[in-house]
Amino acid sequence: MRTSRFFISTLKEAPSDAEIVSHKLMLRAGLVKRLAGGIYTWMPVGLRVLRKVESIVRQEMDRAGAIELSMPAVQPAELWQESGRWEKYGPELLRLKDRHQRDFVIGPTHEEVITDVVRKEVKSYRQLPLHFYQVQMKFRDEIRPRFGVMRGREFLMKDGYSFHTSFEDLQREYRNMFETYTRIFTRLGLKFRAVAADTGSIGGTGSHEFHVLADSGEDALAYCPDSGYAANVELAEALAPVAPRAAATAVMEKVSTPGKTKCEEVAALLGLPLTQMVKAIAIIRDLPEDNPARFALILLRGDHDLNEVKTQKVVGEFRFARDEEIVAALGCKPGYIGPVGRDVLVFADRTVAAMSDFVCGANEAGFHLRGVNFGRDLRELDNIADLRNVVAGDPSPDGKGQLELCRGVEVGHIFQLRTKYAEALKCNFLDESGQSQVMEMGCYGIGVSRIVGAAIEQNHDDRGIIFPTAIAPFEVCIVPMGYAKSEAVKAAADAVYAELKVAGIDVLLDDRSERPGVMFAEMELIGIPHRIVVGERGLAEGKLEYKGRTDSEATMVPLAEIGAFMKARLCSE
Repeated sequence: MRTSRFFISTLKEAPSDAEIVSHKLMLRAGLVKRLAGGIYTWMPVGLRVLRKVESIVRQEMDRAGAIELSMPAVQPAELWQESGRWEKYGPELLRLKDRHQRDFVIGPTHEEVITDVVRKEVKSYRQLPLHFYQVQMKFRDEIRPRFGVMRGREFLMKDGYSFHTSFEDLQREYRNMFETYTRIFTRLGLKFRAVAADTGSIGGTGSHEFHVLADSGEDALAYCPDSGYAANVELAEALAPVAPRAAATAVMEKVSTPGKTKCEEVAALLGLPLTQMVKAIAIIRDLPEDNPARFALILLRGDHDLNEVKTQKVVGEFRFARDEEIVAALGCKPGYIGPVGRDVLVFADRTVAAMSDFVCGANEAGFHLRGVNFGRDLRELDNIADLRNVVAGDPSPDGKGQLELCRGVEVGHIFQLRTKYAEALKCNFLDESGQSQVMEMGCYGIGVSRIVGAAIEQNHDDRGIIFPTAIAPFEVCIVPMGYAKSEAVKAAADAVYAELKVAGIDVLLDDRSERPGVMFAEMELIGIPHRIVVGERGLAEGKLEYKGRTDSEATMVPLAEIGAFMKARLCSE
């Protein structure tokens, strides 16, 4: 490709509303242009990257035995009502009516549609297993689209669905997809980690997320460097303390803490470690208003954070209590509440259950209680569970070391759906004895457009994007010094361009009449990983200048050897 026959539209500065690195660089490099909130036009440079990601995904899915199809983006509401997700999915589901006032949705995912296809087409165990996939634009009506393509409303996704006669066969395909995704992200040239994850609203019994590792990632990941354990912090188990609770040594006393509503402030005032504090979080459970268990307290150690996913599994659906609800139940405003002297339901984290002589709110504004102990100052706990986020240094749940934390961008997710959708939509088959059985299902997604943003979050510098070669818009750029002014430069650049094209290398020849600094800056900004400079000075010595995107120094390569040199460089990656 020649720049004179291509379209590159870069910006010197990113728009002021661009928040994270990938968003800023994708706009500056002209990969995308904003049309509306969370909706982007993929420009030629960006589309080349997107298509390369898509191609690798397709190749590996085909290799794994999946069969590609294409399903409608617009789906009838009846299917979503049949599965039960019409109401449950929430406002992210874009609903619309046609001219006959019939309800439809713009599909954010396709479990219902593919299950409808299979229940109509597959009747016998002899037709199973099956795995269908598609690569399609989806739409989710995010309440606050942000971060460019990382959390947009319209996005390109690979979604696959498998159908099986048994859970054992589903597990086989799940392992197949785990290995397939590992190959995909390896080929993409990304540093990634697969972690055990919560199934969330999709449902099922088991799932793994695939994260591109980046400091700016939204997800916190826990892993053990001494073993293979890795999990999203939402799921990672915080083990109970090994040591038993110490005996009480202090007398409970009320202490004045005026204006100190945070554990950190109280600890500093009293000269105690934050680990001696217990914070109480008031919640309202999804129960009838006259149920006394509707209002409850959650107890956490002062330095720990609540894990809402874990907590919901223990207490059921809940929300945080409003100030007036807290005052009505405890007679005190937030910041000074605690479990002592109040007959309310209490859920305590495992770490709290092992504490003694701790500090908590006194249910009186401006006061806390010091030297509090279970069994003496308040009743022993009945509801003890893992309710907190793990922290670095916690023991690994597999017993093989300590946990460390990192951040990642979720780009893939695989689920064992089991029979959730098959039962709801009556997707059955006849087994070998002629008996009707419910199919087992798996679901496998990859955020194709999100991968582009994640790759940039992981690979960039102050000059722009550093794409892995596998997904760069071009593998090599040729930058001639004075292409329109020097016949020698023009002839050499054209010859190298032709040679690399014949060798199957994806190459861009910058044949514009621009200053060298402008061409260098744009090629670096859009992330082309290899650059060849053709200049009269080098040609006088029979050489060209080569520089990798991350190289500190350039290398002079004989003109006659440039083709072999570039093939060797690309093959080594």
